[in-house]
Amino acid sequence: MSDAPYDRLGVGYANTRRADSRIAARIDGALGDARTVLNIGAGAGSYEPADREVSAVEPSMEMIAQRPAGAAPVVQATAESLPFEDKSFDAAMAVLTVHHWADLNAGLREMQRVARRRIVILTFDPEPLRDLWILRDYFPDMLRLESDRTSGHRLAAELPAGNTQPLPVPRDCADHFFAALWGRPELFLDDRIVGPMWVWSRLSEQARLEGRGRLSEDLESGAWEERHGHLRELAELDVGLRLVVAELG
Repeated sequence: MSDAPYDRLGVGYANTRRADSRIAARIDGALGDARTVLNIGAGAGSYEPADREVSAVEPSMEMIAQRPAGAAPVVQATAESLPFEDKSFDAAMAVLTVHHWADLNAGLREMQRVARRRIVILTFDPEPLRDLWILRDYFPDMLRLESDRTSGHRLAAELPAGNTQPLPVPRDCADHFFAALWGRPELFLDDRIVGPMWVWSRLSEQARLEGRGRLSEDLESGAWEERHGHLRELAELDVGLRLVVAELG
């Protein structure tokens, strides 16, 4: 598993991808009364609830190394082949990770195999992203990376008694995934912020340079403020983040 994507991208990840307390509260609420939870694609440990018995699975050793002292115990493994017996946990969760799985259906089957009662997945619906200035005006190549394959409605349809809920993203979101910068365009010019983003790594160097160039010019000229400055007044925005919850029985 030395070729896990985040062995390369994950350097410095924990510094910019901190859990946002408001998103964490929604995930915690979706877990309901589950006491034992498996966190799949756990990364550096964001969004792992502190008041439950959590176990973690993560394929990247770089990410495992960034887990803080006292984090949940972690096993290096993939979603498609979980090293646990059937019905080992009350719930299984996966936060902004399903788009990385080599075999989505296998990963969903594994979640259902190891969970007794509930599955919770945080993912994106691509439709709201298509109108977001980030993709539309500056980095249009990101559009081809956002697939309906892992959308909330698709995942909910694949899971028993699945439902999907919109999760608006706060403008001051502590978790700097790309769409969380919807009201803070300056952060796209900071390599420390964009470097660990999977979607950023998938762009060509030319697309990154051209998009940043246009954005920098528009920020300096005031064109961005003229077109999108109203976003700075909003507390939150629906950028396609979706919470999928499935009840297994």
